Amino acid sequence: VVDAPVSGGQAGAENGKLSIMCGGSADAMAKAEPYMQAYAARIVHVGDAGAGQTTKMCNQIAIAGVIQGVSESIRFAQNAGLDLDKVFEAISGGAAQSWQMVNRWPTMAKEDFDFGFAVDWMRKDLGLALDEARRNGAVLPVAALVDQFYADVQAMGGARQDTSALVRRLPK
Repeated sequence: VVDAPVSGGQAGAENGKLSIMCGGSADAMAKAEPYMQAYAARIVHVGDAGAGQTTKMCNQIAIAGVIQGVSESIRFAQNAGLDLDKVFEAISGGAAQSWQMVNRWPTMAKEDFDFGFAVDWMRKDLGLALDEARRNGAVLPVAALVDQFYADVQAMGGARQDTSALVRRLPK
C-alpha cells in the first residue's frame, strides 16, 4: 500500500509535473513508482504508509499561510496606491517568491478565481490537518485562523473558487 497525495494543481497534472509525497514500504514504492513517473516531476518517499497524507497536510498548512500573506500584500499595495504589476515584478524574484505568488498574484490582482483548487477542498484539508494537530500536539494558530477566513469566503459564495479567492475577504 502506498498513499501518494499530489501537489502542483491542474496545470501540474496536465503537464506531468506534479510533486508526489508517498508513504509506504520500499517494496510497495518500487512497484508504484513507474506508474507515478507518468505524471510527476518529483516523487518523494517520505516514510511508512500514512506519511504521504501527513506530508500533504504540511503542504496545505504552508500554502494557507502563503496565500494569506499574498492576499495581504496585494491589498496593502492597492491601499498604498502602488501599481500591482510593478510590485509583483519587484518582489516575485526576491525572498517573497513562491509558487503561489508567481502563479496566483496575477489572477488575484484581476480577481479571477474560477479555476484551480477549490476553497471547499482546502477547508477539508485544513480540517484534517487541524484534527491531526490536536492528536499529535502541534499548535497551528495561523492555519486555524486562515481556515476561519476560508469559511468567510465560502459564506461569500466562493466555495468552488480557487483558494486564492482568500483575497476577497480583505477590503480594498
